[in-house]
Amino acid sequence: MVIHRRNLPHLYFQDGTYFITYRLADTLPSSKVAEIKASLKAAALSDDPKSRKAFKKYDELLDKCIRGEKYLNNPNIASICQDTLHYPDGKDYFLICYCIMPNHVHLVFELLENNRGISKIMQSIKRVSAHRSNLLLNREGAFWQDESYDRLIRDKRELYYVIRYVLMNPVGAGLVENWTDWKYTYCHPNYIVI
Repeated sequence: MVIHRRNLPHLYFQDGTYFITYRLADTLPSSKVAEIKASLKAAALSDDPKSRKAFKKYDELLDKCIRGEKYLNNPNIASICQDTLHYPDGKDYFLICYCIMPNHVHLVFELLENNRGISKIMQSIKRVSAHRSNLLLNREGAFWQDESYDRLIRDKRELYYVIRYVLMNPVGAGLVENWTDWKYTYCHPNYIVI
């Protein structure tokens, strides 16, 4: 087990199934981020319902796209993200599902034996997709927010609800009526729960 501390504690094991959310840089006002981080820190290492409420508030703010660019709406940028999510599949993790929203990404995977560790996996995904996206957009600077939200999925019941949450995110955000209509959603056929 490895514990990383930045603004939020990150509890990483060498195995397990994880739910990760990462977002574009500058997509939320710093005052809202501070408020949510305080709630998440308070419940970070427990199964406290407050952490779920804090995450839901965080995700609702992202879905509203109240600030920042929506680069992931660009089909070419979304395709870059898809490629970088599929690349570690079968090497570092077994890819269960993801959803690429206009300004954030939800990702669920199960770590494979001899993986590089979540921190390095996510660094690679974000670094490669940021570099390729910045080139395509002819821009410089931070593309992704440094930190990601991550959660170890504790059992099959929780996995079911997390997958459902990820797949239904574009529906809940009012982008489509059926999750299968969102072009940037993927779910391994063995895990489709809807």
